[in-house]
Amino acid sequence: MANVELSSLTRLPSLNKLRKLKLSDNVISGGLEILAEKCPNLTYLNLSGNKIKDLSTVEALQNLKNLKSLDLFNCEITNLEDYRESIFELLQQITYLDGFDQEDNEAPDSEEEDDEDGDEDDEDEEEDEAGLPEGYEEEEEEEEEDEDEAGSELGEGEEEVGLSYLMKEEIQDEEDDDDYVEEGEEEEEEEEGLRGQKRKRDAEDDGEEEDD
Repeated sequence: MANVELSSLTRLPSLNKLRKLKLSDNVISGGLEILAEKCPNLTYLNLSGNKIKDLSTVEALQNLKNLKSLDLFNCEITNLEDYRESIFELLQQITYLDGFDQEDNEAPDSEEEDDEDGDEDDEDEEEDEAGLPEGYEEEEEEEEEDEDEAGSELGEGEEEVGLSYLMKEEIQDEEDDDDYVEEGEEEEEEEEGLRGQKRKRDAEDDGEEEDD
């Protein structure tokens, strides 16, 4: 909630799991005790660029037991003599003030910490992904083999059906041919019979002529 002209924290909702809160560049001058009530698990609090002037205002942060880093940069309180020593003495739970510890060692960048956490999460995800494929691939291979077997069996079945069907067609053709031949033979026999009758008639006719 940085730079939103916030002057009071009275309407802050309860955020028990919140760890980092940025309230920089607002016009907050007091009422910090609300933070301990609404956000008791804060570890990082940025109040830089606000209207905080004296130690009594900051004293309310003593109830933030998990607070490790506090930023009051650009607040009037930073102009106080022995500002840093006073804050570290007042808020003994904090490790970093305005980005530095009591020995003036710079605090690790919070974004880098997030990146590192993200990298660890990515590594875990990669490990999970790397762990899965072995069994998963085996299952896939088994499924593919089953499908191939089913497909081959079906294919063979289809071929058998196709062959038997063709054979039936050939048998039917042969039967048709036989019928055709038989019909042809019958016609030939009929023609021969007719020719025989004709011969008989011719012979009879010749005999009658001779008699005459």
